[in-house]
Amino acid sequence: MNLLVTNDDGIDSPFLHALTHALRASGHQLYIAAPKTEQSWIGCAKSRLRPVASAVATRDFGCHAWTIDGTPSDCVSIALAHLLPREVQIDAVVSGINIGRNASLGFILASGTIAGAWEGAVHGLPALAFSQDLTAAQFEALRSSGHRVEADLQHTLAAAASHAARLVPELVATTPPRRFIVHNINFPMPCTADTPLRRTVPSKVIVPGLFGPAADDGTHRFIFKLGEDISPASPLTDRAAIESGLISHTVLDYTALGEDPS
Repeated sequence: MNLLVTNDDGIDSPFLHALTHALRASGHQLYIAAPKTEQSWIGCAKSRLRPVASAVATRDFGCHAWTIDGTPSDCVSIALAHLLPREVQIDAVVSGINIGRNASLGFILASGTIAGAWEGAVHGLPALAFSQDLTAAQFEALRSSGHRVEADLQHTLAAAASHAARLVPELVATTPPRRFIVHNINFPMPCTADTPLRRTVPSKVIVPGLFGPAADDGTHRFIFKLGEDISPASPLTDRAAIESGLISHTVLDYTALGEDPS
């Protein structure tokens, strides 16, 4: 298939490179349009009030690749309209692999990774978002080392990317165009070739107080919290699946928003 790939951690993320390597090894033709810098927690924002620059990526992905000084939504929108060769028909938009989980109602709408996939759905395409759960220590080690992936994490990342490459054609085949559906897949830590996948629903998480009190200069700083999970025992939620060592697959059907509950 012809796949447009994006993420929110930026063009240099090793998680993006792991995903693209696995997809290319599976025989897909890739077109990569990723943010120049990290765009986490930005949701489906678009850069309406400033010009957005695009350029051919200097990293050798082995396929067409561009870096875009904007959001994940900018990347997908600009690539589909202006960067792809005219003769190319994209079959799906794939976003990820995100550094960290994207699970629960408290986080899904804020995710730049899911938003990149959602931009594909807005364009009428099947869309998939992949995220890899990490421990707090692993997350901090990645940040402090400039995204150097240690050996233990390399095995999990390789397994997750392999699962993603297997799932893309399966899920695209079951997703008709113009359905406004995003497949949100979260890999647990650790993830192996034998880790089972389960269908899930978004967990119901209350996330108050994500900013600290004002400092002396009047500024507030972001403080990450997992929030309070108030989900019932069933059905199986994304967060419960991840924490049980399962791959979580949630179908985000945006046409269900506002449906008459009767």
